[in-house]
Amino acid sequence: MTMAAASRPTTSTDGPDVAGPDPSASPRTSAPPTPSAPPTPPASSAAARNAKRFIIGIAAIAALGGALFGYDTGVVSGALPFMESHFGLTSLGEGIITSALLIGAAFGSLAGGRMSDTLGRRTSLLWAGAVFIGGALAVALAPTVPFMVVARFALGLAVGSASVITPLYLSEIAPPHIRGRLVSFNSLMIVSGQLLAYLINAVLARWEAWRWMLGLAALPAVALFVGLFFLPDTPRWYIGKGRTEQAARVLRRTLPADEVDAELGRIHQARALEAGARRGAWQDLRTPWVRRILLIGIGLAIVQQITGVNAVIYFAPKILESTGLGTNAAITATIAIGAVSVVATAIGMSLIDKVGRRPMLITGLSGMTVSLALLGASFHLPKSTAVSCLVLGLMVLYMGFMQATLNTGVWLLLAEMFPLKVRGLAMGAAVFVMWLANFTVALVFPVLLDAAGPSVTFWLFGLMCVLSLLFCKRNAPETKGMALEDLEHELRKTAAGAKTEG
Repeated sequence: MTMAAASRPTTSTDGPDVAGPDPSASPRTSAPPTPSAPPTPPASSAAARNAKRFIIGIAAIAALGGALFGYDTGVVSGALPFMESHFGLTSLGEGIITSALLIGAAFGSLAGGRMSDTLGRRTSLLWAGAVFIGGALAVALAPTVPFMVVARFALGLAVGSASVITPLYLSEIAPPHIRGRLVSFNSLMIVSGQLLAYLINAVLARWEAWRWMLGLAALPAVALFVGLFFLPDTPRWYIGKGRTEQAARVLRRTLPADEVDAELGRIHQARALEAGARRGAWQDLRTPWVRRILLIGIGLAIVQQITGVNAVIYFAPKILESTGLGTNAAITATIAIGAVSVVATAIGMSLIDKVGRRPMLITGLSGMTVSLALLGASFHLPKSTAVSCLVLGLMVLYMGFMQATLNTGVWLLLAEMFPLKVRGLAMGAAVFVMWLANFTVALVFPVLLDAAGPSVTFWLFGLMCVLSLLFCKRNAPETKGMALEDLEHELRKTAAGAKTEG
């Protein structure tokens, strides 16, 4: 019922451009060859401006899911020091409360992939938005540690679902020439959500108002939930459900008129390759070429987590306190990490469609390795304000490399590289593993930090960067500038070739 309601606003807002059946596209396509050239540029220019506004609107609303993802993962860094004294937490207790959201996100990502294939990308995001609202309020009002753990697990279900569905939605609705930037906009919103969390943490820390820190996530969740009622689903999902006219309506709002038929043809061709097979069943993942791509996607998901990014995001104040900074100063200092993450992600967005995915990953992992090696060494210096500044500077450098390259590139590749038939399911599986790796890091890091010390801990992350660099050089695909259906064809050939060589 929700999706039927969604199709009506789409029809009404399209107005005269989309009235009537699909053949109405033909007159618009055949009009440009007429001799009267002067009227054509203004019409074309107006259509381009309308398409740009439509795409920006979609990105702004859908990527609120990314902002909530970032806020809910980043806010715990400021709340933990006060929760530690309020609940009497040990290092293991800190890890459990932090990682409860992450294990929920793992299962949420798995369910989100399947749900997005069945209900649609937009409707699935609506469900995630509703859970975001309830989960944020439950976490803020938690009276006990067990209640807090359960509430953060429930909130994690929404975070995990949004982490799969949002980039999937954006990748399928974006024109190929800006797909990288549009999907990367979700990464920008994630780090913007984290920066917002750090800023709010710093303001509220003086009153130790940790419940307000957690509860304010409900506000953008309401904006996401309401905004989604004004968005269509993606052309690829509509065609997968046999709703070609609705797919054409969306394409006519995102592409020049003379490209709509070609794009519809590409999507239909990809669907034809899947004729006779069940859509998105688990057994489809056992097809050799699909299985190889899935394993590469899972490998990239693990790479993003084992290289240490979320140890810094979740525990930056704890790390800085170990250098001698006070609690409030450490919480305030993390704003620098959030600010650099936003700037770095914006830089990554501007480069990803020019430089390509593979070069970005390789460059980023090289810079991260050096940063972590220096960061580990800095903890052998005597505690002082200067050393605290050095540690903060090296964490900022590390996060700059990470957010501009690896974080942006991995989320984009996961949204692009899987075949249409199993895209939601395969991405859900890869992100499920990503969240499990995230959960493991969050649970183990505070214990490892106390047991082995920060120096050894960050050197271990540096070693993971080296291994990840080797993996990416060997396996990461390049997807720059290709339509998703053309990309699927190329990946199928590449996987078949690799199997033959093996």
